[in-house]
Amino acid sequence: MISLILAESSLELVPSELKHHPSVISHARKLGKNPSEILLDNSWHFAAMKGIENEMKRGRPDLIHFSILEATTIPLYLKNKMKLYVHTIDDKVISFGENVHIPKSYHRFEGVIEKLYQEKTITTNNDVLLEIKEKTFHELLDEINPSKVLGFSTKGHKSTYEEIAKEIADDTCVVIGGFQKGHFSDFIETKITDLYSVGDESFEGHVVVARILYEYEKTIFM
Repeated sequence: MISLILAESSLELVPSELKHHPSVISHARKLGKNPSEILLDNSWHFAAMKGIENEMKRGRPDLIHFSILEATTIPLYLKNKMKLYVHTIDDKVISFGENVHIPKSYHRFEGVIEKLYQEKTITTNNDVLLEIKEKTFHELLDEINPSKVLGFSTKGHKSTYEEIAKEIADDTCVVIGGFQKGHFSDFIETKITDLYSVGDESFEGHVVVARILYEYEKTIFM
């Protein structure tokens, strides 16, 4: 089984330093929730987010939704050949159980993740579907203990999805950035054993997820 990590993902609740901003308060009021219980979202909280640390890596939970849908609606995941993790920008890790069906509607997905942050686990019939824990990227890798860690960045060695897929073995961990712009932080990059680039331009994470997993599926199913 391989592992896929969406690293430094742009998925977090509104941080305490922003919860009193008018744009956050207004949005939370429309949702009927407390400001600290809603996801940080650049679409609504742009004014509040100006100048915050790692601004370009934050406030895009919609991008994570796309990537999760790409990863959990394919044979590789449905046949239990892949374990999915979302490592967030604020060092939390969401792990997925087997055959978890994430809502295709973003608004329903938003509600599920906000509930997960509050309750820490989401279960059905005693099966854990989603779980969130305080955990760093390094701690997650130590837990997975892969034989090698493949990452994607425009800073990496140029290759193709097809060639990279041939390098993926059963106990490989694939790491894809869960943010809109920028590069992996140094503490992430130092843990990547093989860093690849699949083009001169930067592609959104869900595109890379879809293409590399499809090419890997071809090596084991076709």
